[in-house]
Amino acid sequence: MPHDFVIRGGTVVDGTGAPRRTADVAIDHGRISEVGRVGAGREEIDADGLLVTPGFVDPHTHFDGQVSWDPVLAPSSWHGVTTAVLGNCGVGFAPVRPSDHNVLVELMEGVEDIPGTALHEGLDWDWESFPDYLDALERQRRDVDVAARVPHGALRLYVMGERGAAREPATDDEVAEMARLAGEAVEAGALGFTTSRTRNHRTSRGDWTPTLTAAASELAGIADGLGSVGKGVLQVVSDFTDPREELSSVLGMAESSGRPLSISLSQVPTKPEGWRSDTTTTISSPRRRSVLPGWGSRSSTSTPTRSRGWRRRLSGSRTMRCARACRPGSTRSAPSSGGCGITAASGFSDRLI
Repeated sequence: MPHDFVIRGGTVVDGTGAPRRTADVAIDHGRISEVGRVGAGREEIDADGLLVTPGFVDPHTHFDGQVSWDPVLAPSSWHGVTTAVLGNCGVGFAPVRPSDHNVLVELMEGVEDIPGTALHEGLDWDWESFPDYLDALERQRRDVDVAARVPHGALRLYVMGERGAAREPATDDEVAEMARLAGEAVEAGALGFTTSRTRNHRTSRGDWTPTLTAAASELAGIADGLGSVGKGVLQVVSDFTDPREELSSVLGMAESSGRPLSISLSQVPTKPEGWRSDTTTTISSPRRRSVLPGWGSRSSTSTPTRSRGWRRRLSGSRTMRCARACRPGSTRSAPSSGGCGITAASGFSDRLI
């Protein structure tokens, strides 16, 4: 019985840390069924001289708008990405009330420099809640998988209205409602919750992002929504102007909820070593290491551990599956329901298949 699909004679780098080797990869029913010397396939790609690798997970993208109209998600798919994570930096398009569409467009336009005209023309807005948004994504066909996180900016606007956009303090009831909605979203398949604490993030009108000055109690309260369901990853970007105070607020989210935390660090010209001397020193304190147990051991962390970690983080989330099988072209992605996700793209100095 021939295999559904065979990638023939490529140089396999499998992500486990094992040496690269020449091998065939067989795919049946959308899953990798065999690696080695395999029999014939109904369809085959000659991969001689090319690298064959697992698909790459890009954990930080801003395809929240593009995912609505572009089935290819270029340029990420051109470079071997087979899973893209949306909703980072606290910006995105759900949950949303019909009256607030333009507010979220202006926020995304300002933060990510994505033209508002493209967003207005491309977004269907056939959702209100975050579970509705996931359903809308799942109805569409695309070449790569996507997963989404709940953006704090949209969540704040949805619960607090204009007060949220104006960065006013949230009441206890409003924090509780944001926590409930975040937990509901993660239960429905969201990957986690994200927020922004940087003055680099402004709307197209020049206003700061709605989440910039959110209180530590608000951050921890929403994180507790994820903690209550035992799922989801937290993501934060911050200026860390006062590293100790800011890290106390940011790490408090992880300490309160027990959920994993991802911090996006930035380097600024006025303090080029600030991210290293201030931020990492505070995180590395004995009390903080208990919150981030992997911190400080990066040099000894093996590739297999990182790969398995991502599988654990993605488990329980809804990754919207790619709809196309591997086909000839510059980029191909095997159907990945169940986790096939082979990168099939020509790259740079080492060419990838």
